[in-house]
Amino acid sequence: MSKTEQAPVVWSPNQDTLTGSRMGQFKTALEQQGFGPFTDYHALHQWSISELDTFWQKVWDYCGLICDTPAQSVLGSRNMPGAEWFPGMKLNFAANLLRLAEGDHAHKEAVVAYCETRPVLRKTYAQLKADTGALEAFLRSKGIGKGDRVAGVVTNGYEALVGMLAATSLGAIWSSASPDFGIGAINDRFGQIEPAALIVVNGYGYGGKVFARQQDFAELIAGLPSLKVVVSIAQLPDEASIPGELVTTWDEALANGNGQAPSFTPVDPEHPVYILYSSGTTGKPKCIVHGTAGLLINHAKELMLHGDVGPDDRFLYFTTCGWMMWNWQASALMTGAAVITVDGSPGYPSLNYLWEVVARERVTHYGTSARFIAGCRKAELQPAKTLDQSHLRVVFSTGSPLLPEDYDWIYTDGAPDVLLGSIAGGTDICGCFVGATPLLPVRRGEIQCRFLGVDAVAYGDDGQPVSDGRGELVCRQPLPSMPVSFWQDPAGERYRDAYFKTFPGVWAHGDFIEFTEHGGAIIYGRSDATLNPGGVRIGTAEIYRQVETVAEVKDSLVVGRQIDGDVEVVLFVVPADGQAVTDDLIKTLKTRIREGASPRHVPKHIVEVPDIPYTRSGKKVELAVARLINGSQKADNRDALGNPEALDLIRDRLAEVGLLPD
Repeated sequence: MSKTEQAPVVWSPNQDTLTGSRMGQFKTALEQQGFGPFTDYHALHQWSISELDTFWQKVWDYCGLICDTPAQSVLGSRNMPGAEWFPGMKLNFAANLLRLAEGDHAHKEAVVAYCETRPVLRKTYAQLKADTGALEAFLRSKGIGKGDRVAGVVTNGYEALVGMLAATSLGAIWSSASPDFGIGAINDRFGQIEPAALIVVNGYGYGGKVFARQQDFAELIAGLPSLKVVVSIAQLPDEASIPGELVTTWDEALANGNGQAPSFTPVDPEHPVYILYSSGTTGKPKCIVHGTAGLLINHAKELMLHGDVGPDDRFLYFTTCGWMMWNWQASALMTGAAVITVDGSPGYPSLNYLWEVVARERVTHYGTSARFIAGCRKAELQPAKTLDQSHLRVVFSTGSPLLPEDYDWIYTDGAPDVLLGSIAGGTDICGCFVGATPLLPVRRGEIQCRFLGVDAVAYGDDGQPVSDGRGELVCRQPLPSMPVSFWQDPAGERYRDAYFKTFPGVWAHGDFIEFTEHGGAIIYGRSDATLNPGGVRIGTAEIYRQVETVAEVKDSLVVGRQIDGDVEVVLFVVPADGQAVTDDLIKTLKTRIREGASPRHVPKHIVEVPDIPYTRSGKKVELAVARLINGSQKADNRDALGNPEALDLIRDRLAEVGLLPD
């Protein structure tokens, strides 16, 4: 048996979970309607992709989604790209997210907002709906209408949710960025979509420091001639509002529309609801347009069925408004759960802070990044032993592959009783291909399953599924939240090139993946960053799995160096505090990699660096460093990096050790 087949079970569902979870209830309901029987989750999944139309109709019905005009069918055209979902339907996105804001539930908490610069804010569903109606009325009074873009430079808090709901209620398109982005990075995004309205904070707090940005954002406003109105949020209460003739304060805007109900304007199923962005490390970001019905139903499936989120739950996903996880988190409102938002540094005032919020707010579902969990492990935190986790049922992890050792930490010191849901997908689908289910055990180092309705397999270079081992993650049938288009791509050429060029008619996602015999998945990194030493294809995550569990290592990055027709593996290491990359550490790392992976994985060069470059959404920037070491003249978009100075430091270090091309 292979290592992946032998991965030990670290959590198993009990009978209550198997039958009482929403996924369990959904399965039972289908069987009572004459579908199935389904012996296990995998049988349910196979049915979901064999009977795609029926499956998605049953998701719509079970999740209680609403529309003004029913669809004529679930799927019109099944072509990829160009699949036509719910033709003839009329619906509103915000109406679905606020569908439980009535009756007794209207007085339950909808949003609890934590941030570093203001007191905790608590709002009920009734208050959220009222503020949505007020802001929508104000935007309408300024000439904002259906199809206009409403952009937000906002923190992960209450106002961002109200802004999105107001925009989508009137049929406008919401797009957001985080206020720590540079002006160039924001312009690269919003300059392409020409927003009519901008909702913007006057600054933000991070790590105990305050960053006032009124002048920066006044410059941003001046560079967006399409704007009709700007709403300024006093994220820094002691700082002035943003100057400008177009600017109205948040409080004034709500007062202007006070008492007006949301319109919930019906739109077509493919009408854009969000514009999201690729990371943009190699140029201007791609503007990814998501349709209303497709995104809604996919999020309903992911949150309610796979995540088991419901009206009595309390949901916290640590994110920023520049990451697709914010959009995913926002959709938790449709479940009736309380959404707990946290803005600021995850490590301030201590690395235990988020775990403390989880305990204090009786959070049932907590989401974070694999990088954060690794940081907790390395810091030897023990929230399971020091905090009340009696309400916590699920911990989600995404952003990068979760190391097996991080599963160990969760199930010893982190949160031993939870379902650890490692989920993976992307901004491209604003959702997941693989992830968690309450109906299967969790195995150490593995993602549990393919998601329902997702016909995902690993393809070899020949365009055929691999029977054993790794390949390209592809999706062979339409998924509702695949983008409806790219902005300013009328013929769809860039869209096709992005996902359908490699295997025509099949979505190629760009991840290097293995599906195990028991239906789990292991992601080995981005396929465009895979290494080929001696012609053997290996994923960078395979090396990270070995290196980043060594105590002397704080962080690392792996790239391939092209030389003499072959590839040398180069490993950059940031040593832990008080450590250095010594000959002994190099020997330890090479031995660990050789024994834990293979001799092919052992780096030719191990180089000490002070920092690793990351995108603003927290992903390692392998390609920019690979271009650097291989002498590419292609310019990188520094504004897309969270710490662009790290790239300069690596360039200097490569020059020092003689690895920088002339």
